[in-house]
Amino acid sequence: MLRFSESVSFDARLARFDIAGSKAHLAMLAHVGLISRAERDAIHGGLEDILKEIEAGTFAWRTQLEDVHMNIEQALTARVPAAARLHTARSRNDQVATDMRLWFKHATADLEARVRGAQRALLSLAERDGEVLIPGYTHLQRAQPVVLAHHLFAWMEMLDRDAARLAEVRAQANWCPLGSGAIAGTTLPIDREFTARALGFVDSRGRAQVTQNSMDTVADRDLFIGFAAACATAGVHFSRIAEDLILWSSVEFGFVDLPDAFCTGSSLMPQKKNPDSCELLRGKSARLQGNLHTLLTLAKGLPLTYNRDLQEDKPPVFDSHDQTAICLDVLAGTLAGMTVKRDRCAAAVADPGLLATDLADYLVIRGVPFREAHHAVGAVVKLAERSGVALNALETAAVQQVHPKFGDDWRGVFDLRRAMQLRRGTGMPGPVQVRRQLARWRRVLRAAKA
Repeated sequence: MLRFSESVSFDARLARFDIAGSKAHLAMLAHVGLISRAERDAIHGGLEDILKEIEAGTFAWRTQLEDVHMNIEQALTARVPAAARLHTARSRNDQVATDMRLWFKHATADLEARVRGAQRALLSLAERDGEVLIPGYTHLQRAQPVVLAHHLFAWMEMLDRDAARLAEVRAQANWCPLGSGAIAGTTLPIDREFTARALGFVDSRGRAQVTQNSMDTVADRDLFIGFAAACATAGVHFSRIAEDLILWSSVEFGFVDLPDAFCTGSSLMPQKKNPDSCELLRGKSARLQGNLHTLLTLAKGLPLTYNRDLQEDKPPVFDSHDQTAICLDVLAGTLAGMTVKRDRCAAAVADPGLLATDLADYLVIRGVPFREAHHAVGAVVKLAERSGVALNALETAAVQQVHPKFGDDWRGVFDLRRAMQLRRGTGMPGPVQVRRQLARWRRVLRAAKA
């Protein structure tokens, strides 16, 4: 049963947050007169000594004491007898809730910084190779031309939403649970706002933020689910980015060469260079989704308030943090070391079929309804296929037989530079908009670094 019920094997990583919470609680107890200043100072010193041992790796964790809280409390009480007063007006229920909220604030800030690191790698790539034209794809079929920067900035938007979700979780975590007790608070004259301010649970104006319902405080696991959901969504983004990179690095596409440090060879075939980092990014996505599902299933049938089942809430969120963190680092490294093969990109984007929609727009400008123009260009495409020539190599007379609105200048549509220049609207891949997006992301990432 000791082996079955212990949690210190995974919740020991909460030690510094547990000690921070204890220091704040200790200061509050002295502030309201429930302990003396001398007791406060002695207990504080004992907590400092234990923290130093934990950071040095010399603290002896004991599984028979079950969790991080009891390990620290027992060691502290053995050294400082007055520490028996530390648990006054506190339960392990509101204690662990406080530890985890402090951890979520730390973990979301850590992951957000790593998201920005991956975005900086994307920005550097866009600044270096962003003007390269590539085919954009729908249904994994060539669709329309885009500049590489536009595709990279699509990934940038995905990652930016991940950063926003993490920031939202951090804001939701910024409410202090201490003082909620096991379920119904305490009859002792505590000052919850004092503790909240001591721990940094404050709003933008420095006002204390404390949870408003003691039962919900100890039962709530929305933060766990929200954090795991943010990580799982980020994992989906990593997977989609990785899939693009896997395709681009294949012989069939050949748009990029991934860095050797993030690839491996085959144990049998000497010519192989496998995109392992990207394939693992796809695989980690499943693991992150599994962690979210674990938490949803764990919480769905529990009555209020605390139930021991909730001990199992920590491994999924710890794992989600660790896997998301390393995924972001690997993604940043893969992008930073990637080489764009400009000649292969140029060959692929030279396909005139990519500008078939532009040809329909050409007819629209000449007064043809879009549906009619779409049908006419489709007929021209079939004519080119039957004739075995490129779309822009057809005879003008043959094209005009399909629709009389085709003028002698119809081939001008197939000038890629012209095609990109015309894409001027917000969110489009034309040069003016791409320059604006470059400037925007520079500003965003400078602000994030400040």
